[in-house]
Amino acid sequence: MEIRTRNPAHGVYSATPDYVHAVEVRGAERLLFVAGTMGLDGEGRPGATLELQLGLIWSNIRAILGSAGMTVDNIVRVTSYLRDSAYAEANAAARVEALNGRAVATTAIVARTLADEWLVEVEVIAAG
Repeated sequence: MEIRTRNPAHGVYSATPDYVHAVEVRGAERLLFVAGTMGLDGEGRPGATLELQLGLIWSNIRAILGSAGMTVDNIVRVTSYLRDSAYAEANAAARVEALNGRAVATTAIVARTLADEWLVEVEVIAAG
């Protein structure tokens, strides 16, 4: 499998170090679409802070990926749903850390979550 980032030099605004406009995947045999994942512990309780929830989210995503024989290196797309735009910087930092600095196609949306205590929800697409 080959993964290439696509950041055109002309005709679109510049990408940032933690963001790419597109990810091209060639030769993948499998795609894994991970549902929106919340910062809940094993008992289904949300982390008490934004940082704890972000840590739980990425821990949960790693577990889900692992169940399919994948790692965060297989992630090609991330969509984050934030209850508040003030969470954007912490969310981006958690994503960059979780992906070991690898930039992927990403979108962050400010939206209500199904439960008020869920501060962020993250879904990913992985290819393998």
